[in-house]
Amino acid sequence: MKDLKRPALEGTVAVRGNRRLSFAEFGAPRGAAVVWMHGTPGARRQIPLEARAYAAANDIRIIGVDRPGIGSSTAHLYPNIGDWSGDLEMLLDALAIDTCRLIGLSGGGPYALAAGARLPERVHGVGVLGGVAPTVGPDAAAGGIIQLAVHLAPFVRAARIPLGVALTQAIRLVKPLAGTGLDLYAAFQPAGDKNLLARPEFKAMFLDDLLNGSRFQTAAPLSDLVLFTRDWGFTAADVAVPVRWWHGDEDHIVPFAHGEHMVSRLRDASLKVIHGESHLGGLGIAEEVISTLMELGPRRSKARVAGK
Repeated sequence: MKDLKRPALEGTVAVRGNRRLSFAEFGAPRGAAVVWMHGTPGARRQIPLEARAYAAANDIRIIGVDRPGIGSSTAHLYPNIGDWSGDLEMLLDALAIDTCRLIGLSGGGPYALAAGARLPERVHGVGVLGGVAPTVGPDAAAGGIIQLAVHLAPFVRAARIPLGVALTQAIRLVKPLAGTGLDLYAAFQPAGDKNLLARPEFKAMFLDDLLNGSRFQTAAPLSDLVLFTRDWGFTAADVAVPVRWWHGDEDHIVPFAHGEHMVSRLRDASLKVIHGESHLGGLGIAEEVISTLMELGPRRSKARVAGK
């Protein structure tokens, strides 16, 4: 496996309800902050190497956050996705971050949007990479694999804890075969995701994230599925900050039409088509995503200010 540098800082912070959230930092320790919300499944190290290198070179601080029930983050089911912003606020305070931007991949997209709705005074902008759309309420979008979660939601809610334990144990058993398993998964994906997963740096990132994020528990994806099928606790119209949305036009997990739908519902949003790419396409353009977000809001990296 390609050698990966450890995060510059990794640990946990106390949040509400006597719980903890685990995080990993990359890039410049005092740079402008970007909070990176992993996909479903995923964990705090699911951040492309290109993004890490770009951050270090441009005075940017990237913080990957484990959602409750993955890594060392205390297992917890929020009443809705919007409620997670209360934990985010405490995380930002603990890390001495006044303002930030957020990036959300796939299942991390709703959490990034929640921050834009609940913490507009601290969030300068949001980037969404193939983000999940609501399944209920005024912003609901029909179709896609997420509809399977809608049908399974009653079962997942009832059996979430034992399912989480079983999933954690299963991942521990197959860890020695993780590389082979990732190759097998990639073999059945569309060309875009297959090509990305074949790149050594991305394969190394996903394996590192899997092996570290699932070290203690793996219940977070189940909580995500439950929350995606509930009212999110906010609407697209409540997101008061600029949103830049990237979506592969051949996305086989979250339909491209869902991205178009959400962008049409947001106050200040634009859609960038990733031509020929499928669900993970946004990870392959990390430098473009970060540089675009750094143009939103008053605080920019030192490199960009100097180059104006």
